Amino acid sequence: MKFVNTERLRIAYREHGNPAGEPLFLLHGWPDDIHTWNAILPALSAWRVIVPSLRGFGETRFLDAATPRSGQLSALAQDLIDLAAALGIERFSVVGHDWGARAAYNASLLMPECVKKCVAISVGWGTNDPHQALSLVQARNYWYHWYMATGRGAEALRKERREFTHLLWRTWSPSWHFTEGDFHDTMHAFDNPDWAAVTVHSYRHRWGLAPSDPFYAGHEERLLHESVISVPTLVIHGTEDGANSPQTSEHKEHLFSAPYQRVLVGGAGHFPQRERPDEVASAIVSWLRT
Repeated sequence: MKFVNTERLRIAYREHGNPAGEPLFLLHGWPDDIHTWNAILPALSAWRVIVPSLRGFGETRFLDAATPRSGQLSALAQDLIDLAAALGIERFSVVGHDWGARAAYNASLLMPECVKKCVAISVGWGTNDPHQALSLVQARNYWYHWYMATGRGAEALRKERREFTHLLWRTWSPSWHFTEGDFHDTMHAFDNPDWAAVTVHSYRHRWGLAPSDPFYAGHEERLLHESVISVPTLVIHGTEDGANSPQTSEHKEHLFSAPYQRVLVGGAGHFPQRERPDEVASAIVSWLRT
């Protein structure tokens, strides 16, 4: 594991592939960690692949105890930009899953001069608005959002984080029979002392139930009023996703002014990079090389 300091974080990350290749960041989601990319790494060997632990996960730490443990999505986007800057990288491509996909989208909108290409897995753009319309199916899928909005749910997350996240893995990907070893390798990332606080704030903030960190006020203002992404973007979505229904990523073409493509992965749930790594890797490589 390598470490680098940004203004607010000590970010833990790993590097793979060709050190002289084009920079490519892989951003994991929630509840997941850097192991989510293991099966597709061989296909990305031509790139300089950088795989960080997001704030609140693994060995990444806040530098100051007074910094709000914010999980707001604009903060995740800024973390990506800050990490690239700390590594001396001015322009890069990014692949994100779940939280990582939201960070990739936001970075692409806020700082398109930095992002060459974007790949978002299991998340459609334009689904962060707290006033968005939700189908009854998607409202049911978001039960854990509503649960963590209560004191009881937040306490359950803190005390039963392994049971909580294991249940989500099983229900979000109904046809994926992951091994206990797969989950065991990842669950240690949730032992980060800030994991629960960042998680609860993230889901409450999305629905206007928690305050923003003023540090990101400028980003929040732009995200409120801007919606068109000018970075070439590929969306990959599993047809059996039990967290974000594939319908939530439909009909988003009008929100992109650059080339845009959506690929459905048949039989995959919320973790297609784990469930169908060959198909996902092929789509990513084809997009990055186009």
